[in-house]
Amino acid sequence: MYGDPATIRKILTELGDTWAVVGLSNNQDRAAYGVARVLQRFGKRVVPVHPKAETVHGEPGYPSLAAIPFEVDVVDVFVNSTLAGAVADEAVAVGAGAVWFQLDVIDEEAYARTREAGLEMVMDRCPAIEIPAL
Repeated sequence: MYGDPATIRKILTELGDTWAVVGLSNNQDRAAYGVARVLQRFGKRVVPVHPKAETVHGEPGYPSLAAIPFEVDVVDVFVNSTLAGAVADEAVAVGAGAVWFQLDVIDEEAYARTREAGLEMVMDRCPAIEIPAL
């Protein structure tokens, strides 16, 4: 329901290659670190978004989506479900084309709001699992 194959394909192949990864830091033990590396291997520009604003995988980081000085196509969300809705709302505010909530990141109200705002959205899926299958 929250990750139909057509939407997954559209986000991964049609909406653009600049992905803001919210929650991405240099902590190699976190899933975001490995997923970002996979996205890069598949040609995506990965922009770290984290309060520390660290450079990760060669890309400078930003403390928030609003701080990124260029357009973002997809916002990939690696934060707790209780915080994810606010990130989705920020993605709408900055004009992103899609929001992707990672595995176990679930907020049905945020999903509905994001879709109503006209963005594509996938929830409770991992692009690093989906993209090699395309």
